[in-house]
Amino acid sequence: MSKALEGLRILDMTHVQMGPSATQILAWLGADVIKVELPGRGDITRSQLRDVPDADSLYFTMLNCNKRSITLNTKTDQGKAIFRKLIAVSDILVENFAPGALERQGFTWETIREVNPRIIYASGKGFGPGPYVDCKAYETVAQAMGGSMSTTGFEDGVPTSTGAQIGDSGTGMHLVAALLAAVIQRERTGRGQRVEVTMQDCVLNLCRVKMRDQQRLTHGPLAEYPNETFGDTVPRSGNASGGGQPGKALKCKGGGANDYTYVIIQPPGWEPLMKLAGREELIEDPAFATPKARLSHLDDCFDIIEHWTQQHDKLEVMRMLNEVSVPCGPIMSMKELIEDESLKARGMIVDVEHAGRGTFQTVGCPLQLSDSPVEVETSPALGEHTDEILKDVVGYDGADIAVARDSGAI
Repeated sequence: MSKALEGLRILDMTHVQMGPSATQILAWLGADVIKVELPGRGDITRSQLRDVPDADSLYFTMLNCNKRSITLNTKTDQGKAIFRKLIAVSDILVENFAPGALERQGFTWETIREVNPRIIYASGKGFGPGPYVDCKAYETVAQAMGGSMSTTGFEDGVPTSTGAQIGDSGTGMHLVAALLAAVIQRERTGRGQRVEVTMQDCVLNLCRVKMRDQQRLTHGPLAEYPNETFGDTVPRSGNASGGGQPGKALKCKGGGANDYTYVIIQPPGWEPLMKLAGREELIEDPAFATPKARLSHLDDCFDIIEHWTQQHDKLEVMRMLNEVSVPCGPIMSMKELIEDESLKARGMIVDVEHAGRGTFQTVGCPLQLSDSPVEVETSPALGEHTDEILKDVVGYDGADIAVARDSGAI
């Protein structure tokens, strides 16, 4: 069966997480992703957080499946020549270097589209034009400057980062959307275009509900927040739900670090919750009977429910609450998720064989297309496909490849 993006060739000059997370999705969907790496070193994450001696780290393998690797030094004349030939036969060029890195090597947007007017040239950066454009950005920097950290954590605690990589992988998913939109537009116009996404912009986009609340705050306190006082900016509110429905992580039987279930009290959920908790008298009690009445003492409401949840393990709590249509979610540890048989059956936890490290587990493709099933393949060794790409894509013969290697280009 053909893949959704079969026939699409992508020059992947990205590194670390933001760019590779995007190009891996595209590779999973069938694109021919050629990862361009520096000879002798490659993507820096090959050696970062290494847990198996002399093997590519999980940091690298889990972000670069289904790709081909070519080593290329674009600072050499031969390397530049090869790069131009690759540009000429590719659909997309994507990079996340520091601002101006490719331009300093002579590859401006104008030069690139002269070589191939149909190419889509995408850049992922930390910040857009403005006072921060030359500043370095990492995951937590993006969270700090995109609104996430100021609104994450508890009221009396420090600004806190989220474990989900919304700055890097979150930006990568925005990049996927932008690239596919540009490909579709090219079908109508016949020409490529420049695509840019920034980490700050994408984190801010993911924090839109907090921007909503910032504007609501000008009209008074945010009633659904558990905070007692409000200033002129959206406060940190712990684990309170951002959707207007009160929610809290409640202790469950077991007492472990993750033996909690997050429970949301929707208006129709109060009655079944009180029946399960053995507090039917509170169903009609004026102090508890309506959502507005409950807002003034939510801690009491959740204490009542928690007294019940502590008598059951978190999965049992989830089962019982779902039977009465109360939204909830047990707090799942990474160990529990990686061992979850239902996730394995759906292809979201995948075993992958790797020559250097044996079997490792990774997340599968979260996009499920009925006519484009994903088969997760191992990440490439550094330069594993150099000769293959030079022959099949660039058109070099053995002598040409030898000259390129002797010159230090590959």
